[in-house]
Amino acid sequence: MIRILLALAGVIAVLLVPSVAGASEDNPTLLDLEKKVMCPTCNSTLELSHAPIADRIRVFIVERIDAGDTETQIKDKLVAQFGERILAAPRKSGFNLIVWVLPLVAIVAAGAIVFMILRRWFRSRGLAVESAGESAVVDPAIQRRIDDELARLD
Repeated sequence: MIRILLALAGVIAVLLVPSVAGASEDNPTLLDLEKKVMCPTCNSTLELSHAPIADRIRVFIVERIDAGDTETQIKDKLVAQFGERILAAPRKSGFNLIVWVLPLVAIVAAGAIVFMILRRWFRSRGLAVESAGESAVVDPAIQRRIDDELARLD
């Protein structure tokens, strides 16, 4: 049980660590930002939108890229003008962190519940589930019979 929980915690830690894709932070492109910014009119990403406001946001992004702004600076300026809803994915900080962590917590909890249910089911069927440090207890009569059968085969 502890091994499973540690493995799940490791998976969660890997998912929460920022990816190496941070290299685009200093040199953003319009193509990258079009996937991360929403059109306020049609509520789709800029890459899918043909609304006039989406075209103006694209022009703004290109101007900011040419001025040398980072991806975060461009997003901050867009959020200041349109609010958090302009971002396709919520930021991974503050209250928004719950949106990223809660599904992972739910997955871990569901896994633990399934493990406990399966463990009870196996035990109710009389099947031994060996945990760390536990060993299966064999009836002495059965052990004698096994020993006799093995001796006969020698």
